[in-house]
Amino acid sequence: MVVNKGEKVHVIMRRFFDEAVRRHFVGEIVEADGAVVRLQGYVFIHDPTTIQYVRKPELRITVVDLADSGYVVNFIPGHTDLAKLSYKYVAQASDRKKALVVTDGDSFSLDINEFGLSR
Repeated sequence: MVVNKGEKVHVIMRRFFDEAVRRHFVGEIVEADGAVVRLQGYVFIHDPTTIQYVRKPELRITVVDLADSGYVVNFIPGHTDLAKLSYKYVAQASDRKKALVVTDGDSFSLDINEFGLSR
């Protein structure tokens, strides 16, 4: 099995047209049948007026086929507290642009700039 119960993932739902809502999900796999998983976690929605990703406060459960081409999936270290994750723009050492990262503010940081905007 490629994925296992208890693993944590960051899932980017690909948009099929420009006006579609930018939606990400961070969650823990509570059940897995091959690449089809039931995730428990949080939804982040992009707010175009503030150019920020906003976490919906309620814990949600969703079913995702991680092998589907409509998703970009990143694994998150098991010790990461999903409730502490947020999106931040951080300065890159290589240039003056800022990178969009999802972070717990402590030991976990995932640069997702290739899927987001630079400011």
